Amino acid sequence: MSALVIDIETAGEPWENIDEQTKKILIKRAEYQLPNSETSAEEYAEEMLGISPLTGEIVALGLIDTSTSKGAVYYQTPGKKVPDGEYKGLKLHSCTEKEMLERFWELSDRYTHFVTYSGRSFDIPYLMIRSAIHGIKPKKDLMRGRYIYQQSPSAIHVDLYDQLTFYGAMRLGGLHTVCRAFGIESPKSDEIDGSKVSEYFRSGKYKEIAEYNAGDLFATKDLYNKWKELLVF
Repeated sequence: MSALVIDIETAGEPWENIDEQTKKILIKRAEYQLPNSETSAEEYAEEMLGISPLTGEIVALGLIDTSTSKGAVYYQTPGKKVPDGEYKGLKLHSCTEKEMLERFWELSDRYTHFVTYSGRSFDIPYLMIRSAIHGIKPKKDLMRGRYIYQQSPSAIHVDLYDQLTFYGAMRLGGLHTVCRAFGIESPKSDEIDGSKVSEYFRSGKYKEIAEYNAGDLFATKDLYNKWKELLVF
């Protein structure tokens, strides 16, 4: 049975666009989180804008079919018209955040199984909140029930972090560490990782973000197939 792998990349909105009251709230929170850090609270608050769907946005949304390896990365290119491209067999399509979310929910009707890595704690709630902000009602509740048996048969969300830690019975690292252990090529590199997406986005490195997102998709797909083959009883 085919499943749809989902991965997003996010970036914070410009700090200068944040109103003063929200800045005060974010800085106060940062002061609590970094009492002894050399980084200033304001700098840290600005760095963390992309983590929240209230101060950030989805700049790349990647999707790939686990059986066919066909899929696409929808990504933002503000102020630029970019023709469709391809990266390792995946379609690269420039569009707005709203358009990519609309395309995702339309495509979701074709699937009953969805795959993420740590998606329950980030990708999926972020995606659902950003959809609501744009006035888009999600077609499937991918946050219903942490355990698979609790979920709707038409919306099974397999979070590989949950599965590989046996729902928190042990701790594992991020996608890079797990891929290394399973002999899967990791998309992470010294050039770009999730923490640098906002910087890349501000610098106009949109295609680089899309290709990085594609790497996450391939790695998550391969990890899902390993899990399904070796750890599903």
